[in-house]
Amino acid sequence: MAEILTKGNPGGKLDMQAEPVILNIGPSHPATHATLRFIAEMDGETLLKLTPEFGYLHRCFEKESESHTWTQVVTYTDRLNYVSPLMNNVGYAMAVEKLCGIEVTERCKYVRVLICEISRIIDHMVCIGTNMVDLGALTNFWYFWKPREEAYMKLIEPLTGTRLTTGYTRIGGMQWDLPEGWVETCRNVCKNSFLPAIKDVNALLTKNRIFIDRTMGVGPISKRDAVAMGFTGPCLRAAGVPLDLRKDQPYLVYDRFDFDIPIGEQGDTCDRYMVRMEEMRQSVRIIEQALDQLPGGPINVDDTRYLLPDKTLVYTTIEGL
Repeated sequence: MAEILTKGNPGGKLDMQAEPVILNIGPSHPATHATLRFIAEMDGETLLKLTPEFGYLHRCFEKESESHTWTQVVTYTDRLNYVSPLMNNVGYAMAVEKLCGIEVTERCKYVRVLICEISRIIDHMVCIGTNMVDLGALTNFWYFWKPREEAYMKLIEPLTGTRLTTGYTRIGGMQWDLPEGWVETCRNVCKNSFLPAIKDVNALLTKNRIFIDRTMGVGPISKRDAVAMGFTGPCLRAAGVPLDLRKDQPYLVYDRFDFDIPIGEQGDTCDRYMVRMEEMRQSVRIIEQALDQLPGGPINVDDTRYLLPDKTLVYTTIEGL
């Protein structure tokens, strides 16, 4: 066998050096979770270089919005990230409201905080769960899928009337107010679904030797590179940059809540996981405080230039038309 391996090699030593392999991942591949192409330069199982190719899923959002009303564009924001559509609705509505000089009601601000933090938790659960599937750990996916499904069935669907593409936010308010019993249901979901699931997955992964070996030191991003490449959200904070607009440039009523901003040290895959796990715990803290402070009053502004008047006024008064 040795003679065969060393044939043509006078020194009798094997040349283990090899050229890197160029591997195309996508544009349709289970590892991408979207329509995206990666050109990967591999040395065995080590990734040397990765070149992304975007544009396969461009929806012409900006161009489509040119021929629609402000409210109709809300439907398009659902599709920007179907895992957390409620948060996208709010971001767009706040931009239009700033342009129009609209100040939404106190109750509306609190409701928006609630749906944003619920969306953040669900988004992180899907992110961590699907990444664990790629690492061969399917159990964690189902541990997070159950509370996600409960959130859809008990919170999002009763509130918006649908599951994924919600279109719940309106310019100057919301489509309608919280349904009866929703506040208490939200407390129960946080206490009995979100927190136990986070605890279970934490017990399975955080000190798991196999998980640590596959994530620690993998894909590290320095603070400088993260800023230069335009990183945002948990990926930026995992790189050690303590930037969170909820703290640095508070919007809605985030300045009234007590919560922490988790920061990573190495900027690797493990840190990105740890930051998301802690952010879910902090989101639960924010939700609980928002529910305690939730004020009464109207949820929409009283301005028919942006919101349709109540049907009672339309049917009974000329001014309502």
